[in-house]
Amino acid sequence: MFSRFFGAQRRAFSSLDEREVLALAISSEEDDARIYRAYAENLRDDFPHSAAIFEEMAQEEDGHRAQLIEAYRQRFGERILLIRREHVRGFYQRKPDWLVRPLGLDKVRAAAEAMEEQAARFYLEAAKRTQDAGLRKLLGDLAAAEQSHESLARRLSEQHLDEEAMAEEDATAHKQMVLTYVQPGLAGLMDGSVSTLAPIFAAAFATGDTWQTFLVGLAASLGAGISMGFTEVASDDGVISGRGSPVKRGLATGIMTTVGGLGHALPYLIPHFWTATAIAIAVVFVELWVIAWIQNRYMETPWGRATFQVVLGGALVFATGMIIGNA
Repeated sequence: MFSRFFGAQRRAFSSLDEREVLALAISSEEDDARIYRAYAENLRDDFPHSAAIFEEMAQEEDGHRAQLIEAYRQRFGERILLIRREHVRGFYQRKPDWLVRPLGLDKVRAAAEAMEEQAARFYLEAAKRTQDAGLRKLLGDLAAAEQSHESLARRLSEQHLDEEAMAEEDATAHKQMVLTYVQPGLAGLMDGSVSTLAPIFAAAFATGDTWQTFLVGLAASLGAGISMGFTEVASDDGVISGRGSPVKRGLATGIMTTVGGLGHALPYLIPHFWTATAIAIAVVFVELWVIAWIQNRYMETPWGRATFQVVLGGALVFATGMIIGNA
């Protein structure tokens, strides 16, 4: 068990001979082609043009693998050793595509860039370890090919992504970001900022005790955050609506709900009641304007309507808390 934990059953890359290095290169190209095709498959519905780019990149990896297999066959025969990345200590790893879903354009582009850089370094190191001129040339050529993948991606982008297609895919990515993060986060911020006004200021004016008011605000904020987060997760799995991962939406909602409530609860850590209350009111003012700005920036709500809705709603809830607290 301890040997597995400390990687003793893995081989160091420096200990591999030419046959093992070549077999490792073949399996690595197979994995990379599979990953590119997985990216293409998962992007095809929302980003068909980018999916075509990754499909062609997978085809190029297939070409590299074919060259490596032919070189292996000529030097070592038909039986290819079964050696993979996870068998080599310190060798770069690839995260399975199913661990990084849902896939987004920025995420897969960054992953592809990292894949190309790692593969290029591998081939450069592998070329140093062989004395065979033909094999060394092949590995050097593959290193150059991996290093030029950035220009390949650019050429494929020019082929598949004209200005209209890029604008379309950027709009889709923006919409997905709004649905998964902005909209749930905004709902949480509004709920946390507005719904906790009444209990916090009611407690403040009823008790005149800043510590007790803080405890009420802390409980209201955390309780609302947990409730809103679980409600968002349970309300929609995102499959039909296309709103993305329910866990991500739930975290966005829960965290922003808690932040919205704590914003005007934290000032009551100040012992002086009126100082704490004045700061809390100022924080509420800032929170409401931030909500209006987000609505205008991401939800395309006109400034006038966003301001009226948020400020009016906040003022009514704040007045409710004051009235009840002074009753």
